[in-house]
Amino acid sequence: MPSPASGPRSRNRKVAVAGVALSDCGRVDEATPYALHAQAARRALADSGLDRSVIDGFASAGLGTLAPVEVAEYLGLRPTWVDSTSVGGATWEVMAAHAADAIAAGHADAVLLVYGSTARADIKARRRTANLSFGARGPLQFEVPYGHTLIAKYAMAARRHMHQYGTTPEQLAQIAVQARANAAANPDALYRDPITVDDVLAGPMIADPFTKLHCCIRSDGGCAVLLVAEDRVPDLAKPPVWVLGSGTAVSHTTMSEWDDFTVSPAAVSGRLAFERAGVRPSEIDLAQIYDAFTYMTLVTLEDLGFCAKGEGGAFVEKGRLLRDGALPVNTDGGGLAACHPGMRGLFLLVEAVRQLRGEAGPDRQVHRADGTLPHLAVASGTGGWFCSSGTVVLGRE
Repeated sequence: MPSPASGPRSRNRKVAVAGVALSDCGRVDEATPYALHAQAARRALADSGLDRSVIDGFASAGLGTLAPVEVAEYLGLRPTWVDSTSVGGATWEVMAAHAADAIAAGHADAVLLVYGSTARADIKARRRTANLSFGARGPLQFEVPYGHTLIAKYAMAARRHMHQYGTTPEQLAQIAVQARANAAANPDALYRDPITVDDVLAGPMIADPFTKLHCCIRSDGGCAVLLVAEDRVPDLAKPPVWVLGSGTAVSHTTMSEWDDFTVSPAAVSGRLAFERAGVRPSEIDLAQIYDAFTYMTLVTLEDLGFCAKGEGGAFVEKGRLLRDGALPVNTDGGGLAACHPGMRGLFLLVEAVRQLRGEAGPDRQVHRADGTLPHLAVASGTGGWFCSSGTVVLGRE
């Protein structure tokens, strides 16, 4: 077990990202989800330069009956602070916010967030089937009998945006095209071949207006992020990336309770995160945004304040989201091209940290206009069908 810190802990500590890592990703047929958790955790610890004995906090969701107890046991950890919050794809940004608050308040010194999934391999081996809904109990019972699937909900929201603001299928397709272009320079991306707007539009229809390439891929993979108190920074193997601010929000579960299909809870979580970080959207150098579908990227860009409501379609045109564009977005290729093993939100934090450290590699590293490394990044996760959102602002000194 981790040894208790000597003396009282400060209640206003800065929080740093100490280590980040991916497990093997893409097509991983032989590993279990637990093994991917362990692989990512070991790599993140190695990246930080710290010993596992410093970990006194642990956060995990999506695996086991008693998550995160089972995963912590598998990893040989006995944490004194835990979080198992599960709000879909936004889980990891929400957990990061909780962990940062706990560290700042002195409730933990080092919190490990870890995720792993063999979603692709399980379907290929027929260990599971593709899920059409999240269940038929509670409020969802009023929608599921009518075939109101997860993707149908996103498609309805996209259609509303198109009707209300004139957003076009071509503009949505631009998001998929630029994600694939960013993935081309990422050796860990599952799909790296270029695609065109015509390729996206000509694909098989999944849920109008989404063709296949409007939708995220299904992959295997895992990742881990280690957050620590500023006291640990002198012991780190690499310069820290700081958690500057975060925000969380939930919106709805039944579509009839969603006030506006064109506004996501990122409008709230983003505002809170930027206010708490003391920065403006215009100061952000790059954004990592949950992109299970192209519309998620577009509406989140609007709700985070990178463009006005209804202007997302025009904003994503002309290569603006590319690595060397005006606002690099999902620089690893995102869920549309790089990897999407399930609750992808933790991958957003890993990529943001690597870009801020300057570790993305010569072909895909983001630079500012003056040639320097980026200073500020935002990671914004979305859960369910825009049901939840977590936004984290990161920066380096």
